[in-house]
Amino acid sequence: MSRTLPHHLEPYLALPDEAALVVLTGILGASTNWLVLRYLYSFLKAPATLPARQQPTGLGEKDKEVSVLLVSFLRDFNFWKEGAGRLGVDLEGLSRRGRFGFVDGLGRLFLGGVNGEGAAPAPAPVQRGVGGGLLAQRGLPVRAAPGGGSAGGGRWTITNPAVIEVGRVLRMAVDELAAKGREVVLVVDQLDFLLAAAGGEGGIVGVELREVLLELRENTHAAVITLSADEPLINAQTTGLEKEHVSFVMSLAHEAQTVVSLRLLDTGTAKDVSGVMRITSGGDDSGALVEERELLYHVGGDAGVRVFERGQ
Repeated sequence: MSRTLPHHLEPYLALPDEAALVVLTGILGASTNWLVLRYLYSFLKAPATLPARQQPTGLGEKDKEVSVLLVSFLRDFNFWKEGAGRLGVDLEGLSRRGRFGFVDGLGRLFLGGVNGEGAAPAPAPVQRGVGGGLLAQRGLPVRAAPGGGSAGGGRWTITNPAVIEVGRVLRMAVDELAAKGREVVLVVDQLDFLLAAAGGEGGIVGVELREVLLELRENTHAAVITLSADEPLINAQTTGLEKEHVSFVMSLAHEAQTVVSLRLLDTGTAKDVSGVMRITSGGDDSGALVEERELLYHVGGDAGVRVFERGQ
């Protein structure tokens, strides 16, 4: 696999403006995994080793060294470690240096509601902070289940889908990584999975997740979020969960500086084209102007990626 970034994407993969939100959307068959890996490469490789970049419409500070906190709700650490390793990024080594942290939101997400003896933990007092105030206003129970937290070496685990617990673990991870002396870029993979898995009547709603994300963004340099935008989720809106999902996605797109959408070809599949990438401005126009483009991409059998314009 080529270890360089696709030429057409270099401007958009640069470090975002301070407080910027970048939203990546994908669908079944057009996953954002490969794109997240290129963001990790861009943020974590030493600036001197990156290709020379044109400064594109002021999208970011290309030479600033930052730390990255990756939160993943659908993929484990080994998935990201192997994918980044193919690009020449050693996530374990970067963790030891305090430049990378990983929050596992998959492996033990629904195992924290029961303690080691099989009894449910006692309700904790209502807490302020990430998510707590809004939960209390809605009259929902707020629990801080034991077990979720740091596993050491830049690794943290979410064991309870309650908003207050998710927020607590993520805030702890951000604070510990920031204590190393660098600003932190937050990358969250499939935050909408939490809404789907723990939503519904009496469960998590999108406004609560947005509150958690807003507090985290206030304490990080910038954020990159991946979401699902399949047509049944966005256009159907026949159930309460579908309505929550589309409201959540659209709200984040409105707050974003840049939105990158991946989809399949309208004409079907092709051997040399995996899908279409559309880059647009989000609803946040406070930053530099984003050059809007539509590109084609191809993910090869070796996980190498080629990005090109139509007709190339």
